[in-house]
Amino acid sequence: MKEYRTFWIALIVMALLSPLGLVLPRIMKAGSAWGEWGVDEVKRMVGYAPAGMEKTAGLWNAPIRDYTLPGQAGASLSRVSLSYILSGLIGIALCAGGGYLFARRVTGRQRKGRT
Repeated sequence: MKEYRTFWIALIVMALLSPLGLVLPRIMKAGSAWGEWGVDEVKRMVGYAPAGMEKTAGLWNAPIRDYTLPGQAGASLSRVSLSYILSGLIGIALCAGGGYLFARRVTGRQRKGRT
């Protein structure tokens, strides 16, 4: 686990910095975070929405919509930033856990002490 220490530190730092995508556009009065536009925002910015985007927009609903916890619509920037960080940490934990379980399954490794 020690050989991955730098990797884990980098992931945690990125999770802690994730609210910058939310904070900087507000500070610079740039609208919403870059690249996180919905179909309506793209129509407003460009004048139309690509057909593929409109067709597939409803296929996936994120488990933590807009990276905020339920009931925090209109919350303060600091509270929403905390939700961004929590969302990032949950995502890291789920991906790491899934990757670990997948690797154990594929390699056929068992816990120490078992054969």
